[in-house]
Amino acid sequence: MIRAIAPILGIVVAVHLAWAGPPYTTDDPEPVEYQHWEAYVASQLAHNADGWSGTSPHLELNYGAAPNLHLHLIAPIAFVAPSHGSTQFGYGDTELGAKYRFVEETEHLPQIGTFPLIELPTGDDKRGLGSGHVQVFLPLWLQKSFGPWTTYGGGGYGFNPGRGNRNWWFVGGQLQRQMSSALTVGAEIFHETAREEGGESDTKFNVGAVYNVSETSHLLLSAGHTIQGPSSFQAYVAFLLTFGPGKPLR
Repeated sequence: MIRAIAPILGIVVAVHLAWAGPPYTTDDPEPVEYQHWEAYVASQLAHNADGWSGTSPHLELNYGAAPNLHLHLIAPIAFVAPSHGSTQFGYGDTELGAKYRFVEETEHLPQIGTFPLIELPTGDDKRGLGSGHVQVFLPLWLQKSFGPWTTYGGGGYGFNPGRGNRNWWFVGGQLQRQMSSALTVGAEIFHETAREEGGESDTKFNVGAVYNVSETSHLLLSAGHTIQGPSSFQAYVAFLLTFGPGKPLR
């Protein structure tokens, strides 16, 4: 039963719906600085008529391996709690990726980059904790800043093998404003096509914020809901450490 209901709950809990430019689903093309690190301890939640799913928590690591390039890992503890059935909890699908920016921002041009992601089927699909197949997402992202305002967005194509599954498209956009040196707030809207046969596409929004506790410690959160398609709620919360040469932890 858990295996059958997992696609309905959206249990590809490898988090590229986080997948993304935390705390948003839509991503940006800006990589981590060369030889610097980002380390997130985060939780992502989703709820619809069939129950709850998400990560509790997941660890995300990004490392600036070269100028304009960072390497990416997400290691999730996943859960699925169907409305009718037993809750399952365990290691989910592992996400690997590499973000590369090939156009830097100028006065007139946005920065442009890509962030291919691979989901490895390390979660137990029989318990609804993974997809059971290698999945790939190939996006293109753009970003431009105007004073305290920044906007980014783009889209991509996801390869979703497996019986009853469908490849899918994603498109999204985000707008944020730096309110002070410590606080940035924003909102996004994004659309996804169906990931399984007989499924429905949906359009969702999130509002979010990033609060800088210090130069290296940050709090991130977002929450939102469906505005088209099956009704669902999603939320994300994380503690982030950023550090590297000349930027020690504190």
